Amino acid sequence: MLLIVCSLPLVAMLTGCDAKIEQFASNTLYSLTLAESRSASMDAAQTDTSAVLQQAFGTPNDPKWPSDMLSESARSLIDVDRLHRAAGPISSLQDGSHLGLYREHCVHCHGLSGDGFGPTSLALNPYPRDFRHGIFKWKSTRRNAKPTRQDLRRTLVHGEAGTAMPSFSVLPDDELDALVDYVIYLSIRGEVERELLAAAVELGYDETPPEAELQIRLPLAGDAPPASDSQATSEGAEATAEIIQEVINEWVAAEDAVVEVPAATTVSSTSDADAIERGRELFHGQIANCVGCHGPQGNGEAVTLDYDDWTKEYSTRLGLTPTDRDAMKPFRRAGAPKPRPIVPRRLQGGVFRGGGDGETLYRRITQGVAGTPMPSLEVTETESGKGLTSDQVWDLVHYVQSLGKP
Repeated sequence: MLLIVCSLPLVAMLTGCDAKIEQFASNTLYSLTLAESRSASMDAAQTDTSAVLQQAFGTPNDPKWPSDMLSESARSLIDVDRLHRAAGPISSLQDGSHLGLYREHCVHCHGLSGDGFGPTSLALNPYPRDFRHGIFKWKSTRRNAKPTRQDLRRTLVHGEAGTAMPSFSVLPDDELDALVDYVIYLSIRGEVERELLAAAVELGYDETPPEAELQIRLPLAGDAPPASDSQATSEGAEATAEIIQEVINEWVAAEDAVVEVPAATTVSSTSDADAIERGRELFHGQIANCVGCHGPQGNGEAVTLDYDDWTKEYSTRLGLTPTDRDAMKPFRRAGAPKPRPIVPRRLQGGVFRGGGDGETLYRRITQGVAGTPMPSLEVTETESGKGLTSDQVWDLVHYVQSLGKP
């Protein structure tokens, strides 16, 4: 109970809830993964990357937003006042407004840096989301796109059925907005860290940093785009700025990546027996092949030994077996949760993570679920062996919805 009340990482609890947290912990798990995959030492890269992150994004108590190196639309992605309201230690003002919202409501599951490794995380199934990958499951956008602000807000308001993620619908709108800003901030900061670490290997980092021109750093005030090849600025600074801008711009572009859901052109509804029967055939058919993972009639009894992308990164993609305890020990010590096989949804229960309305299920079927083995499905103009028409997708949606009815 103490862990949840304090809402601080375990290391901070040793000195009390008011302990000052000077900086975010480095992503040692990804550094170890890169060290294994690239056969390179990551110590020097971690040092320079941490310095850049602190300059650009600040600390847990004093977050920053790198506005001076962003376009106008990117600058307005985050409201700095809301960011500060969500960050820092928990407190309240005389007017009843709360500060330190992330630590009050989120840190005990998602961790201080958004790594999904908070004090209560190991007791939860599924594990809390690691924001640092920049990959979110439940969203209205294309599979490879970021979620919109409204997607994140929906998760906060409704929670996620079938998981430990609760609803925060009782929070005022301004607190919800502040938490959405902070989740985006943690995700951007975490993904920038990952991209910088990966770039460091390409720039020549190993046990020691490369020559000064190749070192990761923020562009200085006097740095400017090169006027000619002979006047090129630091390659390391250019790479750093480009990574920060690209990661942030992906979030800016989220609204343009929303998947438009077409209306069905045929008579089709959850009460239409013919549509449901057509959907059942598609569910068991070779193109959609939903039965292969979700089992007959969506009972979830199909056997799967697959894992999500978060786990595969430090296991199967390195040629390691997730169930090999000795092989996993270094990664566990670096902050990896114990690998668990992914479990396809039991559709018969009528519990649909991310929402069970028609439009949400349409997007889920056509886009798949990012970070998981749930694949996308091509939507075709006419019936073919390559995909399903939009009307066929709607039939499949109605069949899936029918599985959850008594």
